Amino acid sequence: STAPAPRKEKNNCYKVAGWLVCVHVGTGVAPLEPHTSTKGCISDKHLNDWLVSSLYDSPSPPAPFEHRVVSVKQTEVTTCYLACWHEVLGGGQFGQVYKCTEISTGLHLAAKIIKGAREKEEVKNEIIIINQINHVNMIQLYDAFEAKNSITLIMEYLDGGELFDEITDENYNLTELDAILFTKQICEGVHYLQQHYILHLDLKPENILCVNHTGNQIKIIDFGLVDFGTPEFLAPEVVIYDFVSFPTDMWSVGVITYMFGLSPFLGETDAETINYVLNCSWDFDAEAFEQLSEEAKDFISRLLMKKKRINGSCSCKNAHCSLLKCSRCIQWILRSIWDLTLHVASQSWLH
Repeated sequence: STAPAPRKEKNNCYKVAGWLVCVHVGTGVAPLEPHTSTKGCISDKHLNDWLVSSLYDSPSPPAPFEHRVVSVKQTEVTTCYLACWHEVLGGGQFGQVYKCTEISTGLHLAAKIIKGAREKEEVKNEIIIINQINHVNMIQLYDAFEAKNSITLIMEYLDGGELFDEITDENYNLTELDAILFTKQICEGVHYLQQHYILHLDLKPENILCVNHTGNQIKIIDFGLVDFGTPEFLAPEVVIYDFVSFPTDMWSVGVITYMFGLSPFLGETDAETINYVLNCSWDFDAEAFEQLSEEAKDFISRLLMKKKRINGSCSCKNAHCSLLKCSRCIQWILRSIWDLTLHVASQSWLH
């Protein structure tokens, strides 16, 4: 039988096989505690399956519909969908996103409404890009409608919110394992884009959505809607209008990974931020990085360099290796704790 998928509990604990595994920054895990509903013991197979399969290779769920090539319809969106105008899921310079329901099926989706003639053309470019994308870490497009002054994209619905909001929540205790899991998925998504000769050019935590509030699964959004990007995440070649290529997106991945601790280049103004980017001014001196592993530091360092940046494929492998090392460490600790538990139990039985 397959191991149960890990479910994140409060205080950054993961429940598996009736046990709570508490993961902490730097050290990996805290002592294993039996959950009140536990029955019997946790087996080697549960340990191996959960740590290597559930944690190490647990992809985001696919969209609740088959991938489709969407054409823009010249009809009213309200003839097919009911929008919940009080449920704003997000928004930015290009418009607002609302929760909606397809009338014919009852399927819950997200409606992104963009207004303005110029913006409408940008959205049509995004539709062309999304129609080419079919990956579990990429948001999927379901439908599209054009009106006189707006265009509406009907997208896959995710209720986890923006990654940035998740990791900055005061009740969220971000561990290095969480950061590795997030980064691994981002790298896999970017690698997929690179395989299809697509550049995102605006990767940032606001453009990465969590599938839900209890897990670590994410999806990348917003393709083709960028003029200049966000200064804090721009690669040096973008700032100076130089040639951009696949490593350009990898710089942004490096900034996002670093941001799981702090923001590497954020200044008081956009000009100051851009200056920090051009000078490649960053380090690991802050207190937030005291317990960061050398593997994680090396991974970030290979991304935040002006030249010879690693590409998406290499980044996947690096995140892959870091996660494997972490899971092996956790497995060894759990095994030791379980052996000690068995020893204590046997001694109690003898007495």
